[in-house]
Amino acid sequence: MTTSNTRLAAWVNEVAAKTKPDRIHWCTGSADEKKILIEEMQLAGSLIALNTETHPGCYLHRSDPSDVARTEHLTFVCSKNKDDAGPNNNWMEPSEGHKKIDALFAGCMRGRTMYVIPYCMGPINSPLSRCGVEITDSAYVVLNMRIMTRMGDKPLARIEKEDSFVKGLHSTGDLSPDRRFVMHFPEELSIKSIGSGYGGNALLGKKCHALRLGSWQAKSEGWLAEHMLIVGIENPAGKRHYVAAAFPSACGKTNLAMLIPPQAYREKGWKVFTVGDDIAWIHPGKDGRLYAINPEAGYFGVAPGTASDTNPTALNMLNKDAIFTNVAVTKDLQPWWEGLTKSAPEGLTDWQGRAWESGKGPAAHPNSRFTVSASQCGSYTPEAEASDGVPLSAIIFGGRRKELSPLVVESVSWAHGVFLGASVASETTAAATGAVGVVRRDPMAMQPFCGYNFGDYWTHWLSMGKKYNNLPKIFHVNWFRQDKAGRFMWPGFGDNMRVLEWVLARCEGKGEAVRTPIGFLPTNSAINTEGTGLTKETMRELLAIEAPAWKNEMSGIQEYFSKFGSHMPAELGNELKRISSELHG
Repeated sequence: MTTSNTRLAAWVNEVAAKTKPDRIHWCTGSADEKKILIEEMQLAGSLIALNTETHPGCYLHRSDPSDVARTEHLTFVCSKNKDDAGPNNNWMEPSEGHKKIDALFAGCMRGRTMYVIPYCMGPINSPLSRCGVEITDSAYVVLNMRIMTRMGDKPLARIEKEDSFVKGLHSTGDLSPDRRFVMHFPEELSIKSIGSGYGGNALLGKKCHALRLGSWQAKSEGWLAEHMLIVGIENPAGKRHYVAAAFPSACGKTNLAMLIPPQAYREKGWKVFTVGDDIAWIHPGKDGRLYAINPEAGYFGVAPGTASDTNPTALNMLNKDAIFTNVAVTKDLQPWWEGLTKSAPEGLTDWQGRAWESGKGPAAHPNSRFTVSASQCGSYTPEAEASDGVPLSAIIFGGRRKELSPLVVESVSWAHGVFLGASVASETTAAATGAVGVVRRDPMAMQPFCGYNFGDYWTHWLSMGKKYNNLPKIFHVNWFRQDKAGRFMWPGFGDNMRVLEWVLARCEGKGEAVRTPIGFLPTNSAINTEGTGLTKETMRELLAIEAPAWKNEMSGIQEYFSKFGSHMPAELGNELKRISSELHG
């Protein structure tokens, strides 16, 4: 198999001449191809079949112990102008970047197969989708891209018709951290990654294409590429609203994407539909509304903490046709990770293939993963394949703050909503960083993923408010307020449906609210708390604004914004001044 696209054929030949593979395989996405790849990986020992009775079609892959997460410090945006990359990115001059990484690609595929993967991010026939081609020497990448994207013959046909594609070159190299880079060349719409087999570094359709290059494409083409879930919520009257939401890590993003409403809500007829759990491409429609597609076709989720009491929807989709990476396995070859059961079963093998002993580190790596088709999700909706996307009623930003941020606040305008997103912050947890309560800014949850200067990114967001007049309302939520004893005040999980009910009421011009310096807050009785045991006093605290703390917050936001100098849009500075003035008034 080859291609009629001369640009693609020439690039493949150029890469082959540099990397020297033993053979070249053009991926078709067929079932037979999958079967052969799995057999070859099992023979090589890089893929282990799990229990065929409890987990049919499931496999375990173990990565190199030095290669278990994204390497953000080795990830670069190689734009021609350093200012275009901004202080939010590591920058390298393009010719220097090519020279440095190309030296590592020389001869790196000797003795290996070079796989050519044509793929489509988004529904194959959607005008909102974009195509790419990843060249890799990793069969593991091929199997995962088969799940995470629409991969094979159909995307190739679209590429040949449109003559437009993102070029992604990947090799595991020698897996040395000293020879590991992920480089993005936005003006060239190309990505080069070497030295890692981990998902975020190796599955180039995901963060690299869908967000870093996607955000650059979106700016130039007039849309948004965002680190957001997309969820549909249907009320008892049968009206469905779609919401996109962005959260930093450890803030309940996947749980919200697959939310199960409280029993009382389910009995009344409330329903939730998952369109996507991680990335949203958002385009303006002819009616002035914003429409979103999920560019991915699968989930690449974190396993630890996924359990029947935290996210049963996610857990239930992992019983067949899934790839697990760096989880532990039981004696009878079932996948296991911390949080799956209350206690660890006897005879576990850890993520490195060693007999596990309690007290000697986790059995599953804390960043162990599962890859599974989105269609296996119990709350999946066929609207995920809608070529025009789904219309957004609301955009929600969120962070983890034990004090300060109220349970929910609605912006007073589009510009204020962009301010809410640009000033998102979360407090770190001991499990993640070894320090508690350190506030880190993560605008729109895009800190590691925005492919250009945040100041220009916010300007692009603001431009939407000037061009379109039927935009979604913007909100900020915080599920993590704590009382003086350090206990969470809001029950979270499925009960977040209660907050979403108010959010959607506001989108319909209903829902009681009061205007405050930081936005519209629900009145103390506006959110339904029946059956939660929450007192009126607790709700007052969850919705309280302490002016002195918010004045300090404004100072912190001002300090953060100052990093972006002349690229900082004046509108956000005006919002900061307005809020500060109202707080002092």
